Amino acid sequence: MNGPTAEGGKHGRTARGGRRGTSAEGRKLTRSFSWLALLGTLLVIAGIVGLIYTGVATLTSMLLFGWLLLIGGVVGLAHAIESRGTNYFWLGVVVAALNLAAGVVVIRHPEGTAEALTMFAALLFLTGGVFRLVGSVVVRGPQMGWTLLQGAFGLLLGLLVLFDWPHSSLYVLGTFFSLALLFDGLGLIAVGIGGRRIVSMVSDRLDAPGPATDSPPKAPEDGQK
Repeated sequence: MNGPTAEGGKHGRTARGGRRGTSAEGRKLTRSFSWLALLGTLLVIAGIVGLIYTGVATLTSMLLFGWLLLIGGVVGLAHAIESRGTNYFWLGVVVAALNLAAGVVVIRHPEGTAEALTMFAALLFLTGGVFRLVGSVVVRGPQMGWTLLQGAFGLLLGLLVLFDWPHSSLYVLGTFFSLALLFDGLGLIAVGIGGRRIVSMVSDRLDAPGPATDSPPKAPEDGQK
């Protein structure tokens, strides 16, 4: 009797310890998903503020772009120095120097950089819209109507940006940057809330009481072999 009882108590303690470990892991996951949801909320707020103040968002995006170029140039230069003596050295130095120069120009002249990038974006919209329109008419695939709509929208957007240039550079890039922040934030909020719900459901199932394991096994009745 002592052997089975002790063994059953051991299994019960193991199960309770496993549940406690699972509960701790669940709390850690819940906190992680909560941080994701909080980060998403901050991004959504930043996106909404950027949509209200598009000029500030445009200058902010240009400054961030310039600093990213500078940091990338410094990292690339350090990597090139580490690989000196190889064929990659001079290519790495040239690329790093271009990144550093571009970063300095963007930081010193954010308005001019915004105008140039806005012109580039308008030309991309125009060429993309024209290619979609021509391609949908030539191919005539099953998605012809949708492709025509996309091409017409891209063409119209490119023309609107181009006709209002350079004044459009004050709000176009800031609007795109703010929309990217807004949608990224909404995605993080959805992941955070969904992850918290999944962890809560799994934790509830694992913490649900199962069959008793501490009770000793019943002795066989008389006459049964």
